[in-house]
Amino acid sequence: MAKKISVVIPTYNEQDNVEAIYAAVTEQFEKNLNKYGYEIIFIDNCSKDATREKISGVCEKDKNVKAIFNAKNFGPFNSPYYGLLQMTGDCVIMLCADFQDPVELIPVFVAEWEAGRKIVAGIKTASKENGFMYYLRTKYYDFVKKFSEVEQIEHFTGFGLYDRSFIEVLRKLDDPTPFLRGIVAELGFERKEIPYTQAKRRAGKTSTNWYTLYDAAMLSITSYTKIGLRSATLAGFIMALIFSLAGLVYLIYKLCFWNSFQLGLAPMLIGVFFLGAVQLFFIGIMGEYILSINTRMKKRPLVIEEKRINFSKKH
Repeated sequence: MAKKISVVIPTYNEQDNVEAIYAAVTEQFEKNLNKYGYEIIFIDNCSKDATREKISGVCEKDKNVKAIFNAKNFGPFNSPYYGLLQMTGDCVIMLCADFQDPVELIPVFVAEWEAGRKIVAGIKTASKENGFMYYLRTKYYDFVKKFSEVEQIEHFTGFGLYDRSFIEVLRKLDDPTPFLRGIVAELGFERKEIPYTQAKRRAGKTSTNWYTLYDAAMLSITSYTKIGLRSATLAGFIMALIFSLAGLVYLIYKLCFWNSFQLGLAPMLIGVFFLGAVQLFFIGIMGEYILSINTRMKKRPLVIEEKRINFSKKH
């Protein structure tokens, strides 16, 4: 019996890319992977354009194409992760609909999988998008790697192949705020990394903004590092030491030069405002950790489905 490969494609406002990415993926199977069965799973995160109509049309034409329509937008992490869990193949490949993940690597991933690799990860070594953003991401990875107790995979977006055995690990996690990139590094099998250059979007406008980048950074930091809380403790100790020494110096000066040494309000005001700023900063950091704990404790489902297309009833 032929092995089956699942392909998961998350979408959000990708009306101009849906049909093209479907054609590109099926072309790879027809030309390079014709001995395999396949399924393509589109999981749409409540698009506001005609993405769902396009996906429905593709599903009508090809019963190997399946679709999940979320009831609302559940964010850029939950929806793709949930899509992976719905695979029925022997392995699953996840790629973006915007062609920034090269479909030409699908046969390469499958060849590595057939050679025994349980995880094959696509790693961006360059990007044709904004160079400044690529630089910032590099520095972010350098920062997290220094303070994380878990290995971090640089410039890994989730694009890659995952064996069914690893998906079974994901299904048992029951994590309401999954961060796939960190989970692959922490719990994944030995992997093969395949370098690639990230292309520009084929069409449409990216939904990634500074808020989603910040959200990803905070999720990674609060999940895999203690640097926020440890830095608050360290900063508190250093500030206490500095201001204790400053207070002692002022006391000595005042005792030695009682009449001529004037304390003034400026040092006290500067100290109060500085300490207030430091406290607010670290209260915010601790708030991020508390928010992460609170979200996990609520145990909300990853997504709520509105509709499925072409899935069997038993699935």
